[in-house]
Amino acid sequence: MLPTCVVLVGPMGAGKTTIGKVLAGQLHLPFYDSDRVIEERTGADIPWIFDVEGEDGFRQRESAVLADLLNSAEGVIATGGGIVMRAENRQLLQRQPAVVYLTASTEQLVERTYKDKKRPLLQVADPEARIRELIALRDPLYREVADLVIATDRRGPKVVAQEIAAALRSR
Repeated sequence: MLPTCVVLVGPMGAGKTTIGKVLAGQLHLPFYDSDRVIEERTGADIPWIFDVEGEDGFRQRESAVLADLLNSAEGVIATGGGIVMRAENRQLLQRQPAVVYLTASTEQLVERTYKDKKRPLLQVADPEARIRELIALRDPLYREVADLVIATDRRGPKVVAQEIAAALRSR
């Protein structure tokens, strides 16, 4: 039996939102993007929240949204890349029936994010070095919470979503 809640984790640019929408369609579940929920609730975009409240303020909002979505939603949930940075979030994720870690090479992540000005953590002189730093820090945490690890490099969202759905069905 398929889980009614599937959570996607991974670095920015791995495809959580794009693949999540396709997967939700394939599984006939609603789709939620935790970053969009934060923006809807605050009436402000993520870069503004980072500017005004700092990363810690954003992470507090992110934790509250994650808890709400996991408590009340059935569906596919795409999380922000830093969701695993707080122990309380990792504990919530570890209690879920299906957490999928979407991975991608550093080169692919750079290619997918280099023009995006809405990613506060990449507004630095060397975004590629920052991505490498974030992966080194977060990869063990993603793996800690994940039931499945799926590579997205040079693969279309439909193919990746089908692989996830097949893996979930065979569990």
